[in-house]
Amino acid sequence: MHPSLSVITKRSDFLAANRGMRNAKPGFVLLTRPNEGKGKRYGITVTKKIGNAVVRNRMKRRFRELLWAALPSSGLADHDHILIGREGGVERDFAALAEELDAALARAAKGEGDRARRPRHKRSRRA
Repeated sequence: MHPSLSVITKRSDFLAANRGMRNAKPGFVLLTRPNEGKGKRYGITVTKKIGNAVVRNRMKRRFRELLWAALPSSGLADHDHILIGREGGVERDFAALAEELDAALARAAKGEGDRARRPRHKRSRRA
């Protein structure tokens, strides 16, 4: 891991990044958000929808390698970078994922992002 990178471990930081800019690609969604001078940080999320533990861990290892290669040179300074795995991410070619990450980081650097997700509404419980 590059010495200028640190890992996001707190749930509150992941939730804060979810309110930031998002760039969706076929294999992942990249979330970026300023972090008040804490440096370049990254986090990886892969839900159980994607597959069993073996599949999720493989995807996280691939994402970690992508981020270690791309963030020192292309990452946004003093921003949190979160990669959320999508179903197509496990089968995608590593080089294609790297190109998509570079494109997503370039869009984020320009301040361009995809449409924000619709907010989730809490369901009212009926007795």
